[in-house]
Amino acid sequence: MGLDEQQVRAQFPALTQDQVFFDNAGGSQTLGPVIDSITAYLSRTNVQLGASYATGKEATARYSDAFAAAARYINANVDDIVFGSSTTQLFRNLSWSLEFQPGDEILISALDHEANIAPWVDLARRQDLRLYWWKPREDRVSPELTAEALRREMSHLTRLRLVTFTHASNVLGTIHDVKAISKVAHEYGALVCVDGVAYAPHRPIDVEDLDVDFYSFSWYKVYGPHVAMLYSSWPARQKVRSLGHFFNPQQSLTDRLGLAGASYELLQSIPQVVEYLGTHASERWQDVVAHEEKLQEELLSYLRERSDVTIYGRSESDPSRRVPTVSFVIKGWDSKEVVETVETHTKYGFRWGAFYSERLVRDVLSLGPQGVVRVSMVHYNTLEEVQGLVKAFQEHLPSRS
Repeated sequence: MGLDEQQVRAQFPALTQDQVFFDNAGGSQTLGPVIDSITAYLSRTNVQLGASYATGKEATARYSDAFAAAARYINANVDDIVFGSSTTQLFRNLSWSLEFQPGDEILISALDHEANIAPWVDLARRQDLRLYWWKPREDRVSPELTAEALRREMSHLTRLRLVTFTHASNVLGTIHDVKAISKVAHEYGALVCVDGVAYAPHRPIDVEDLDVDFYSFSWYKVYGPHVAMLYSSWPARQKVRSLGHFFNPQQSLTDRLGLAGASYELLQSIPQVVEYLGTHASERWQDVVAHEEKLQEELLSYLRERSDVTIYGRSESDPSRRVPTVSFVIKGWDSKEVVETVETHTKYGFRWGAFYSERLVRDVLSLGPQGVVRVSMVHYNTLEEVQGLVKAFQEHLPSRS
């Protein structure tokens, strides 16, 4: 049947205004039921958890329901997850909870958002670990992380303890084969830590099938509130020491890493996101993927036709290999100038820069501080919106080469 665009867009109050959102990789728009849920919670049940009076019981129940829904969504157990203010914060907490021996080795992807880099660089410094960079060298325009490349990178390592990488690049849009990469890393006895932030808005997540040790994403990129979630497998959790108060339980991941960092009013709205994704991700996910493929193909086909454009990431719209986050530069145009020129004349909102992936943009792609132009789409965008953006490019961004 295809995606019912009108029905989908009706779920997002922000889409009624005169603004087209092509900056969704920075944060998607929020579902109406999520907004309503937060308002209701703050209006009626804004109390501390654990109390025995009626309102306290209701608040605690809504908090518990959020854990159950979120764990179910990624095919995990409730004890396997912890919420926090951001993926950046959760990975930083995790890095303080892991203990290795001096001389142990960690391998870090250079294609990642800094959220999945900085904690491990700091960990290596604190614990005197040997840090190695996973930096694809074969392709400077569309670099990818593969299981075969990982095996080559690890061939000379003898004490590898941790491998970190992104599920999908927030600049390139490239989807990496997490399951295959995890298999190779585990053969060497290493833990696997994956940043799923740029992937989560576009595909469902099954952490058991992916066979990862740690996985995190931010719900505000997935149509929900500004809160993030970290998963840990049971075996990996045995290596996570508690950062919590000594007198508190230490069984679950929340016990060990939560540090009271999850906003109650935001967290309790997660079931509303899961309910929405349950209909659009589980039962009708193929329609969502097909719709997003049309969106990115409309833009990519135009960019491919321009001889003065370099697309960073895959230039084809194969949904098994990329999500609709499209980055490029235009010869003769600064990336900042491209965005500001189009936004001066239109209602289209998109971005320029490195998007916290400075090592990727500067060291791997060899670009300057203005980085790339990024147009990031999700399923509530329409083909007409993308066609309008292409028309704006045609009218306001003539070739200078």
